Amino acid sequence: MNTGNKKILIVDDDSFLLDMYALKFSKSSFDVSTALGSEPALEKLKQGLTPDIILLDIMMPGMDGFELLTKIKEENISPNSIVIFLSNRGQSSDISQAESLGASGYIVKASSTPSEVIEKVEDIINKSKQE
Repeated sequence: MNTGNKKILIVDDDSFLLDMYALKFSKSSFDVSTALGSEPALEKLKQGLTPDIILLDIMMPGMDGFELLTKIKEENISPNSIVIFLSNRGQSSDISQAESLGASGYIVKASSTPSEVIEKVEDIINKSKQE
């Protein structure tokens, strides 16, 4: 599937995972930006980065992914971005919280290969376009 070079911002505090997902997404024709944690992500967005998709981890030092999404919404930063959580936490309470904050999707890292993560992100993008 051709995503038409969708811009994605990947936010995670694990540099190995960040680099690996950045490589995988760029090989799938995504225009990739990365941020090693919530604060750098918020800074990039405030400086004018407007990704089509924000792929967001939950567990990060300082500000977690839920807090980052709350700030993005409160400050109306990048309002047209599709936000998808990518986390090892798969509890229904986390998934519910992500949905209540306006996330379009939730992917559990541990139960998805990187290729499956890309497929799921593409599915979420396609569903968002239809709404």
